[in-house]
Amino acid sequence: MRASKNKDTNSLLKSEKISLYRFIIIYILLVASIIALISIFYYESQKKIALSGKRAILSTYAYDQIKKLKTLHHYFDERKEYPRNDSFKSAIYDIEFVKIFSILKSPEVDFTRDVYRTKDGYVHYVKMLDTYYLGAKYLFIEVKDDGIWIAEAWRNIIFYGGISFVLLSLSGIFLAKVFVRPMRESIVLLDRFIKDTTHELNTPLSAILANVEMIDQSKIDPEDQKRIKRIVIAARTVSVLYKDLTYLTLEADAKSDDKKIALGPIIKDRIEYFDLLAKSKNITFELDIKNSRIVINKNKIIRVLDNLISNAIKYNKRGGKIFITLRKNMLAVEDTGVGVSNEDIPYMFDRYMRFNESEGGFGIGLSIVNKIAQEYNISIDVTSTKNQGTRIVLTW
Repeated sequence: MRASKNKDTNSLLKSEKISLYRFIIIYILLVASIIALISIFYYESQKKIALSGKRAILSTYAYDQIKKLKTLHHYFDERKEYPRNDSFKSAIYDIEFVKIFSILKSPEVDFTRDVYRTKDGYVHYVKMLDTYYLGAKYLFIEVKDDGIWIAEAWRNIIFYGGISFVLLSLSGIFLAKVFVRPMRESIVLLDRFIKDTTHELNTPLSAILANVEMIDQSKIDPEDQKRIKRIVIAARTVSVLYKDLTYLTLEADAKSDDKKIALGPIIKDRIEYFDLLAKSKNITFELDIKNSRIVINKNKIIRVLDNLISNAIKYNKRGGKIFITLRKNMLAVEDTGVGVSNEDIPYMFDRYMRFNESEGGFGIGLSIVNKIAQEYNISIDVTSTKNQGTRIVLTW
């Protein structure tokens, strides 16, 4: 999965955006389907009205033609020319639907309907004869459809259908926003809570770290040394969380002081910082680090490294390994941990998204990584297998 490079402009998570987009798409498709059905019914009704209007004049033409057929029938020996009229075309068929004579333009004949419109734009009127003049049982009268009713029907469908579609679509978008508002408000409330909590964490956390580092561990017994190490691990874990929260609330939108930075020394420094935490789970690091530089704010690349390394420790198995590879314009962090399913990979970088409730945290670490990556056009590729581990590769 490759992380998007477009900067988020709202507080909705990707999964929530997908749900919103799905609702809007389904709603719009439903509106379009309903309007299409109404348009079809309207078109058919206009067609029936137009054909009904044609029926009266066509029946008059049929009456005139029947009289001429009667005359021809009685004087067939003297007159053998089929009667014609400039106003219409006609044809006669026998009782078995066999053509006797036809001057119709359209070959489409239907004996089941008394009046209909052909596909090539003619109107046919079918009259059953009581008397078999010239052996005919059916008389067809044909006129060219002027198409005025079709143009009028399409104008109304496009105009009123378009207005209805726009209004109903806007209503759907409004309803979607109303439905999403509580979700957005809850996210804003959580952001506010985190911002307030961040200010309260600073003083006690600084005091804990400062006092622990001042303790002379050579003068205390091994059991107390273990307890102090646990305090250090917990304090550093909270320190990473505090720095993430500080970045989100104070530094994310601040102007960056970007410099060309060598990543190797910073990676080794951050591994040393997390060494106690890794050892507490018997996790070992395997490094393959070559010279590589990147133009970035130092605090931001530290946030990226801290989150990748702490996650690799947090979600790793006891006795697992972490592989860190650094090449020119490429950094890879791989663990042998619990992994995630392919379905969950696209949501790994959503803020507050957590796939393992047994581990602590707010679910903001990878969101920060993605935010910084977007800012510096860094691509993120993730491969992960359940119960085997996860590999995250940054390229720039």
